[in-house]
Order: sequence, then C-alpha cells, then structure tokens
Amino acid sequence: MSLAQDHALDMSTVLLKAYEVGDLIKSSAEVADYLYWKERMQNHPETQRLLRIFARKKEAFEECERFGHYHPDYHAAKKAVEEVQAQLDELEPVRRFKEAENRLDDLLYTVSVTIAHSVSDTIKVPSNHPLPTRSGCGCGLGGGCSSCG
Repeated sequence: MSLAQDHALDMSTVLLKAYEVGDLIKSSAEVADYLYWKERMQNHPETQRLLRIFARKKEAFEECERFGHYHPDYHAAKKAVEEVQAQLDELEPVRRFKEAENRLDDLLYTVSVTIAHSVSDTIKVPSNHPLPTRSGCGCGLGGGCSSCG
C-alpha cells in the first residue's frame, strides 16, 4: 500500500468518525433544547414584532455609526437599539433561546478542546467567550507561559 493510499484510508476513517460525533451532537439534549426554543422564538408574535423593530433600529444606528460619535443622532440611535434589545431580552422565548444557544456553544467548544488536546495540549481552540480560559489563556504561546495553567 502506498503512502497516498495510507493517507486516504486514514482521512476517510477520521471523516467517518467525525460524522459519528456530529450525529451524537445532533441527538444531544443541548441541540434538542436549542431547536425547541428557536422554534418557540420564531413562532412567538411579540418576539417577531420586536425583531422587526430591532432590525430597523439597528439599520438606523449602523448608518449613524459610519460617522461615529460625531453623527448628531448617534447616541439616540444607539439608545433606541439598546431599548429594543432590552425588551427582547425580557421575553421568555428569547431568554431561553440564548441560554440554550450558550449551552450548545459550550458543548461544541468542549468537544473541540477534547479533540484538539488529544492531538497536542498546545493547540489553540477558538471560543465565543471574551475572557480567556485555561485551554486558551490568551498569551499567544499555546499554553507555554506561566499564566496558562
């Protein structure tokens, strides 16, 4: 068997296992909860009404944002977006959807870290969380500094 055939066989095995992991994730409680609250949010009339308002307010703010703080309507447009966002965050379907989305993100991150660290502890894994964690301390050295660990 040639080296190219060996590599193709290894890669196909890896891909098959990746699909198996994907299927396990799709059948997880986190995905079921995420899909449930996504549908609830999409079918909730008040949520949809506020999302339409939010889109308009956000578009107006983005227009002001092009000029930054110097635009005469910048602060009012920003406040309008924040007010609608706060109203959305008070709705149960939106709040629960965001919670489910965060749990699913944590699951995917944990799987990514597990796979990466099974190869090497120095592999960096991107995260949606703004604060660094043990697995991605943020020093840029992949775990080699004294603050990682």
